Amino acid sequence: MRRRPAPVLLLSLLPVFAAAQVHTPSPAISEPLREVPASVRTQALSEGRVTDQVTLPAAAGEAQVTVRSVQPVSVVGHYRFAFSALDVDGDGVISRAEAQANPALADEFTALDVKRRGRLDRADLAGWLVD
Repeated sequence: MRRRPAPVLLLSLLPVFAAAQVHTPSPAISEPLREVPASVRTQALSEGRVTDQVTLPAAAGEAQVTVRSVQPVSVVGHYRFAFSALDVDGDGVISRAEAQANPALADEFTALDVKRRGRLDRADLAGWLVD
């Protein structure tokens, strides 16, 4: 039985190949938005109370990411309204056009319209109504 000689050339290149695969990550960079649209309500994160926090596991050589939920100090915007004040035509629903009178509702209209009807009834607006 013949024995093959060990591949010396390949073994000698293995440390060079392994060194070429090492990746040093650059530090994570975080910046605030430079231009904030007028419709966006802003509050510095340091002003709110941290209600939950989790650090996501990171692969070797990657930066860890910490995700925090922050309760705002105050709610900016008009989130409570009288249904009858926005239901201009009196049909018992608020259309997308009628919702434009309340910027907060206009911003959230698609999320609230879970039935995708293009209109919101009192049940869709639970928690928003004062009447």
